[in-house]
Amino acid sequence: MNTNPVCILGAGPGGAAATLKLSQLNIPCILVDKAVFPRDKVCGDAISGKAATILRRIDPTIIQHFEAQAHLQTDVWGIRFVAPNNRVIDVPFKLNYDKASDPKQGYVSKRLDFDHLLIEAVKKRSNITFHEGISIEQIEKIPGGFRLYDKSKNFQLETSLLIVANGANSQFSRHYAGLEKDEKHHAGAVRAYFRNVGGIHPDNFIELHFLKEINPGYFWIFPLPGGYANVGLGMRSDHLSRSRFNLTKNLAELLETHPILRERFKNAEQVGKTLGYGLPLGSRRRPISGDHFMLVGDAGHLIDPLTGEGIGNAIYSGFIAAEQAQKCLETSDFSANFMKAYDQRVARVLGAEMELSYRLQRLMARPWLVNVLANWVSRNRALVDLISLMYSDLSVRKKVFNPFFWAKLMTGKIN
Repeated sequence: MNTNPVCILGAGPGGAAATLKLSQLNIPCILVDKAVFPRDKVCGDAISGKAATILRRIDPTIIQHFEAQAHLQTDVWGIRFVAPNNRVIDVPFKLNYDKASDPKQGYVSKRLDFDHLLIEAVKKRSNITFHEGISIEQIEKIPGGFRLYDKSKNFQLETSLLIVANGANSQFSRHYAGLEKDEKHHAGAVRAYFRNVGGIHPDNFIELHFLKEINPGYFWIFPLPGGYANVGLGMRSDHLSRSRFNLTKNLAELLETHPILRERFKNAEQVGKTLGYGLPLGSRRRPISGDHFMLVGDAGHLIDPLTGEGIGNAIYSGFIAAEQAQKCLETSDFSANFMKAYDQRVARVLGAEMELSYRLQRLMARPWLVNVLANWVSRNRALVDLISLMYSDLSVRKKVFNPFFWAKLMTGKIN
């Protein structure tokens, strides 16, 4: 049995990004996934501008092809926050944006379509071997790497470096790497597709509703092409356990009884079933690499704690993993100590952002405070502009938790 330098387990956005970056670096690799593409994946379907930025660095034609197909994606230009008192705050991702000339700031696309687009790019690369429809049931540590088997052991391969990108339910992540589920840093969610939801923002702002009926969870509406929307409900798992919420039931009741949502959904039609999924959040820093392996995306618990968006962080971590793989191959060093550089880089580019999101998540769990802030922001355009800057400037986000910043803001002395 030949040993392959790099194997990527899981062909979602994180695994595909790692594979495509390795190909760009002229490193042959093997990609394995249990599904046959195109396949659906339960998700909120929101794709941040971060994801597009990294894909452009790998291959600009991928995003160009994506943006050229209007039936695959909706361009998103901002976010609409709805406070428990129903106060609405619309925040653009970029101040004074021009849809005709500015780069797209974000998208919503069904995972069925987006993941398939990435796999089509993978299949065009001659230095990538892609095995789909292969379910890896056993991973064995061997000298110099890992040996992977399917259930029948008809499929076997050995690899010097395993990049694990097989999602939130990764058995390798949980049982080998030790990333056990922590309910304080994990969320449960349900999503359903609807057609003809009323009141969608003309520039397709995604919506996050922090409603008193579901505190401390949140409700979302993400607009999709063709008059569809991804609609869902999420809550941290420790709160779910204590409150015994049934998210599927709660979602249906919310759409039937909430006075504003009931009106918006009166002509809407649900398409398909309401489906649930788990979200391992990036609000607790954990080791995401070890001897001969790295964890990418959801398998590494890298989901944003506030928004639940994981695609951008999966793609970014996949990109970083590929560059770390190049260094491992150049030095023939796959040790856990050498691999720590991967953890450190992920923490540097994603860790601070997720820590701030976690702090904001906890703040949003206080309805009275959210109401006070929403009332204040709605009367002050400068504050809306400031929040908009938070999306592109991490240093602005950090100021939110500095009391002196708020003192200056309230006295009009902020610059």
